[in-house]
Parts: sequence; C-alpha cells; structure tokens
Amino acid sequence: MDTLTTEQRSERMGRVRNKDTKPELVVRRLVHATGYRYRLHGKNVPGHPDMVFAGKRKVIFIHCCFWHHHENCKLASTPKSRVEFWLGKFEENVRRDDTVRQELEAGGWNWMVVWQCEVKDVKRLEERIRGFLENE
Repeated sequence: MDTLTTEQRSERMGRVRNKDTKPELVVRRLVHATGYRYRLHGKNVPGHPDMVFAGKRKVIFIHCCFWHHHENCKLASTPKSRVEFWLGKFEENVRRDDTVRQELEAGGWNWMVVWQCEVKDVKRLEERIRGFLENE
C-alpha cells in the first residue's frame, strides 16, 4: 500500500530528473577531464544519447539502475505496491533500450551504457570509457 496520496506521489515523481542527473554529471566531468569533447542529448541520433561523439560515431548512455532495471543490481528493486504496473514499466523501458541499440547499430553507431552503480568506482569507469572511445 502506498503511504502517499495521489497528489504527493505525483509531486514526488515529478521531481525525478531525466537530464543532468548526478551520475551524468560525474561521467561528463570524467570524460571532459580525459580530453574528449562531446555533444549532449543528440537530437538527431536514435534514443537521444546522453553523450554523442559524432566524429567517432560513438554514444554513451548513462542509465539509472532503477528505471532501466539493471540486471542483478541492488539498485534495481521493484516497489512493493502496484507491482504489475512497475514490472510493465520496466519491461517497456528495457524493450525501448534494445530497440534504440538496434537502430544505432543499423546506423553505424557504437554505443556504451554506463550504469548508475558504476559511477562509484571512478578509476575503473575511466578505464572502461577510455577503452570504448579509443577503440576504433
């Protein structure tokens, strides 16, 4: 049972950001510090990736573990109320992510997903991003 009223729940969900999240800002600073330049939220690229490296035909998505239901991640929990709704929502998000990746590959783009839980280990994340961007 939800402990919040419909209005309170709506207000709280309205505060959830889809751009400029903390994990996204961490990754942006990290990439910029390594010398790479990028565009944000490419409107002409399938899925509007968080970071677009047009010259390299590469994109990076920074996904929240909860909303994109990161497999085997403790941050990807399912709420106890309205379970059917949430499972449907997560399935829809995962299906859309798969469709976007297929569209990117068909258009000759390489993609990478950075998960919210990966942002904690900055050194490892930097190595992973460098490997992705430097590998032709």
